[in-house]
Amino acid sequence: MWLVLIAVYDFKQRRVPNWLSLAGALLALAALALGISPGGDWRNALIGAGAGFFGLLVFYALGVMGAGDVKFAGALGLWVGISALPPVWIVGSLLAGLHAVLWMVLHRWPVLPKVSLMLFGSSSRVAGDSSSTRVRFIPYAAYLAIGAAVWMVWGRQSG
Repeated sequence: MWLVLIAVYDFKQRRVPNWLSLAGALLALAALALGISPGGDWRNALIGAGAGFFGLLVFYALGVMGAGDVKFAGALGLWVGISALPPVWIVGSLLAGLHAVLWMVLHRWPVLPKVSLMLFGSSSRVAGDSSSTRVRFIPYAAYLAIGAAVWMVWGRQSG
């Protein structure tokens, strides 16, 4: 359910609120304490949280990713653990890349404006930065959430 909330919120708002990332991290800690975490043991989960957060922090520092994506990646790493992060990142990145290609095609050749509005939203400027000309049109956290859902359904069965 948490992954669905992240995906819907990021697709609609192009941001991930802190309370939603924090809620996921707290739920992951509770699942670890109860021994029902999908990511395995404490060590795997904590390394996953660090890898998720610090792995994407570089992209935030470069200005190509929002802070909400980075915080969500840390909480997600806590849920799935380090061993699941590579396939989650691959699926999420492929979907985000497809989104970017579709954006470029629709931006240069506006065939279906309603599809474009649905995919890219009406407010694509970076939130809270009125002087910025950067456009944030890829909801990366949403695609990571989809990648994690794919891993939870298919990836864990093969492991």
